[in-house]
Order: sequence, then structure tokens, then C-alpha cells
Amino acid sequence: MFKKILIANRGEIACRVIKTARRMGIKTVAVYSDADAAALHVEMADEAVRLGPPPAAESYLLGDAIIAACKATGAEAVHPGYGFLSEREWFAKRLAEEGIAFIGPPPAAIAAMGDKIESKKLAKLAGVNVVPGFVGEIEDTEHAVRIATDIGYPVMMKASAGGGGKGMRLAFSEADVREGFEATKREGLASFGDDRVFIEKFVEQPRHIEIQVLGDQHGNIVYLGERECSIQRRHQKVVEEAPSPFVTPEMRRNMGEQAVRLAAAVGYYSAGTVELIVSGTDTTGQGFYFLEMNTRLQVEHPVTEEITGLDLVEQMIRVANGEKLAFTQDDVKLDGWAVETRVYAEDPYRGFLPSIGRLTHYRPPAGADGVRVDTGVVEGSEISMFYDPMIAKLITHGATREEAIDKQIVALDSYVLRGIGHNIDFLSAVMQHPRFRSGNITTGFIAEEYPDGFSGAAVSEATRHDLIAVAATIHAIRIEREAMIDNQLAGHGAVFGEDWVVMLGKDQVPVRVESYGDRFMVQHGDHEHEVETGWKPGTHTCVATVDGRQVAIQTERRGVGYRLTTRGAMHDVRVLTPRAAALAGHMIEKIPPDLSKYLLCPMPGLVMAINVADGDKVEAGQPLAIVEAMKMENILRAEKSGTVKTVRAKAGESLAVDAIILEFE
Repeated sequence: MFKKILIANRGEIACRVIKTARRMGIKTVAVYSDADAAALHVEMADEAVRLGPPPAAESYLLGDAIIAACKATGAEAVHPGYGFLSEREWFAKRLAEEGIAFIGPPPAAIAAMGDKIESKKLAKLAGVNVVPGFVGEIEDTEHAVRIATDIGYPVMMKASAGGGGKGMRLAFSEADVREGFEATKREGLASFGDDRVFIEKFVEQPRHIEIQVLGDQHGNIVYLGERECSIQRRHQKVVEEAPSPFVTPEMRRNMGEQAVRLAAAVGYYSAGTVELIVSGTDTTGQGFYFLEMNTRLQVEHPVTEEITGLDLVEQMIRVANGEKLAFTQDDVKLDGWAVETRVYAEDPYRGFLPSIGRLTHYRPPAGADGVRVDTGVVEGSEISMFYDPMIAKLITHGATREEAIDKQIVALDSYVLRGIGHNIDFLSAVMQHPRFRSGNITTGFIAEEYPDGFSGAAVSEATRHDLIAVAATIHAIRIEREAMIDNQLAGHGAVFGEDWVVMLGKDQVPVRVESYGDRFMVQHGDHEHEVETGWKPGTHTCVATVDGRQVAIQTERRGVGYRLTTRGAMHDVRVLTPRAAALAGHMIEKIPPDLSKYLLCPMPGLVMAINVADGDKVEAGQPLAIVEAMKMENILRAEKSGTVKTVRAKAGESLAVDAIILEFE
């Protein structure tokens, strides 16, 4: 077995590999850019080597620097994680030339499956179902329009070397192709160094399902069931689960056997994933089509680990060391259900715009049965504009799908993450959504269920009562504490009493609070709640028992009130004396400034293009500018008709959030 391996990656996946290597008694070497000098994966590893400046092209993508780090530290093998160099044939070849093992598939398999155009041809030859489309090289936009018309709309345009949701555009018309083809080429070139694009038919009511395969260097290949990855936003996965609520045993076998056949055709070994698009209307068990094969570990591999009991990283290491698989297809059993949500540095309340900054508070849920967090950050970590916005993965496992989902909701309620925008509320809302819980999902779920964006999950009557009871309780605790302190100071008496008004949204709810140590009785109207909690002022989460039920509500002091967050929504709450509540109704509401005459940069990013000039007349929906952030191009469009007065920014300029791009008359 290897004595030392180098992890050619960063963040949560580097930490994930280090944990398994440590358990196997293998020493680890981390690599890092200047932006990651104080990162968790650097701290966890036995050794660490600096690669270069923050941009990936000057650090994590430098294969020769990584090989030099192997030689300097004596690392015998490299685990590439995912992204970066994980699917670069030349890197695997260079390692082999230097006598360093690659913990992944052979270079020939990477080459065969890494090119989406060539991989579709190989899949077809191997007898795998393939989506109708054009698998040759596309000359220009006019050629793309002709191809799309021949296939029939809607079509999907994809960068040939793409992945991770980047370099993809859905086109419903010729106009969409003309606007999106060049953008797809640019994203492919910027992210993967390859601007080739292919076009294929877009499957209606599509579900994204993938098969995990695992092979050794002795010709043994198995499939480990499927993962459902249909909950996506902009083609980027947000929620994954295993198994799929849609796949039948017969379909699973058909998919698995085709995936193994494809892997065998390219001499595959190590862990890999065959991605499929499945028609949600199919009843034959054959309505699935090959999309691509990812010749690496997938981000969502933990859900497969949870239901199979296998450590895929360990299996990859053992295969790279020349060992045979210790089990056969008949030994693979699926146990229970697992769900994974991706915690991203993006603000769903602001159109999912990327967010960067420092994690001022970070407390992932821990210790609960069936709850796992794969993360690469700690409190104080910096979320950089240079890398993917994923902060962590929250994985839950239960005997049933419903149990795994419910564990997600509870864990998300207690996931403390402050200092940047994040999508935890949105993830909780998805977990609670009736359609998601029914399993009737497609890749269009988010666009269909949140067409106007996200403003918080709907509040049930039970949650409303919990908010009232907890708000009154934490306020009573704070006032009691202040009274104990103030009684020691002459002339400073805290206002303390039993009657209060909880101002929740536009509602004023009179309450009566009685304190009995850590137990409180809260009355409002005909309702009475018994609350038990050890919460103290300054604690980020109030874990309480309300009428015998355990709830977790995140608390944050906001001026004279509180921000309470639970069940996928934030609530600004004030608890006032009856007199103060009566006077509050007479307060003049502060009107926010009118910014409708400005196009503001919605996120920190690089201006790729300005599409208008001073004096131009624009129509609603017209592209005004393109801003790139975290390797994704964002087209900013006019919200209404108007005339451009002044363009304040220019292409190539880096802008901060809310910087003025242009002004309208």
C-alpha cells in the first residue's frame, strides 16, 4: 500500500480524501494557492506545498508544479479529487512517466470519455442509448442554427469539454441559439480551454440520473446503483439522492448493465459515473439516454457511500495500488435512503448571486445520527472569487426517503453560517416542498416552482406559533439577564414584566410570559406553549423543546429586535412592551432610495462586455452587459424600455457588488 499520497485539489474534497487516507494509515501532502494558505485542507494534511497565486491557471492547474511537489515530498500517488486536473489525460500520462501512481482511471479512458463528442460515438458502438443530436464539430453560429432546426427545438448546447453546469445553454428558438452559441463557446474556452460545442435534443420532463461504476485493473467492473440529481439550477446540481424515487429495479439493472458495458469498452478502472437523462414519462424502463461519463469521483459520491456502506475514496486508492475488488455485483446491496444538499456561497434572496467574504460564524450540524457534513472551511475562512462557490455538502441517511429528508430539515435549521450570503434557507424550502417530497421531480423543478425567485419558505401555522413562543422566551431570558446585571448599578433598572407584544411581520401578538428557571410558559390568545431551553444571549441557535417537540431556531440580535431563522425563512421580530408596541405603529417608515435609473453590478465580478453606449435606446429584456463571477457568465438585461444616459464601466474592469455599470435618463 502507498505510504504517502498527494491530493491535487482544495476545499472539501481535499479534506475528504485526507480523512480516508488517515484512516488507512497513509500520510498526505496538500497543495495550495496563496488564497488557500490558511485553508483547512492545508492544516489537516501531514505536509503542504505552495503552488502559486490564487488563479487556478497559476496554481491548481500546474501539473508540473504538482509533480515537483510529489518528488520533493516523496508522494507515491496523486488523488486529483474532482475538477482541476482530475480529467486531464496529459496529467495522468505525465504522472505515469514519472513513476507516480494516478488514483483514477487510465489515460486512454479519460481521453475517450472526456470528449463529449467522441464519447457519444463510443457509447453508441457499445450499445448504450444515446440522445439524438449532432456529434460533429460545429463551424459557426449559422451552422449551429441549421443543426438545431434539423434536430427540432428545444435543444441543448454544451461545451465539449464542459462539466459542473458550465458551458451549457438551453435554446427554445433560433434566437436563443444565436444569442447563446458564442457564450457557450466562451465559457468552454474560459473554464476548460476548449471552445468546441455540440448540440443535442432536449428531453421533455427530464430527470438527471447517474450510475456509479467501480472497476479494478483486473477487468472486474460493478455498478453501485443510481443517484437522482434532478434538482438543478442553471444546470448545476443542488440536491442529490440515492436511490432514485423514479427508478424501478428493472430500470436500475438496464442502466447499470449499459454503464458497465461502456466502462468495459474503454478499459475503465477506478470510480466513475455514467450520467443519463431520463424521460419522466417513460414506462418501459428503456427511456434513458447517455449524456456523458465523468472519469473521476463525483461531488455527490457520499449518497452512494451511505446506501452501500463503501468508502469510494478507499476503493480508488486500493485499485490504484493494483488490488482486486473485494466484492462482486451480487454483493452490492442498497440500504435505506440518502440525500445530499450542496451549501453554496450564493444568496437566493438576491437571485442566487454569488457571495464572497469571510465566514464570521460557522457551526455545521454535528453529532446527530445519520448526519454527515463534508466541508473544507472553518470559522474565519475566506470564500474567494477564484473558486467554486460550494462551501460544504450536507448528507443525511435514513431507513426511508421521508426520514432522510426530515433529517435534512432538522440539520439545516441548526447550520450556522454567517458573514456571507448562502442558500441554506432555500435548501430547507426544497426539502419541505410537497412536490419534492412526492418524488415527482424533473430538472425543471426550481425554474417551475420558483419562477419569480426565492423569498423564503411558506410559514406553517405550527412554525408561526414556535416563532412567537421562542421570541418571547429568548427576550425574557435576555431581560432577566440584564436585570441581574443592572440591579448592581444604582439608577439602572431593566424593564421586566410578564406582558409583552411580539411583532412578527405585520402582526402584533400580545403574549404573557412566565419564567420557571429554564422553563417558560408563553400564552397568546387561546394558545399556551411550554418552552424549555438553555439558550443564553449571544448563542447562535436556540435549541428548545416547545410543547414536547424539539425545535432549532437561529437567533441574531438586530437593533432592538431579533432575526429568527428556521424552516427555510428569515423573520425579523421585535418584542416590545404594550406601550412601545402601540407607539411603534406611529413610526414613519424609511423609504429606500430610488435606484431604478441605474444598472448595478449584482455581484463582485469581471465585466466581460458592455452591449450598449451612451444615448442608446433599449427595450425590456435587451442584454446590457455581461459580468463573469466564479467562472460563470451572467447576462444583465434591461428590466424596461429606456435610454442610456451614461456608461460608467468598461469591459475588463473588476467591479464590487452594487457598483454602477450604467445610468438611464
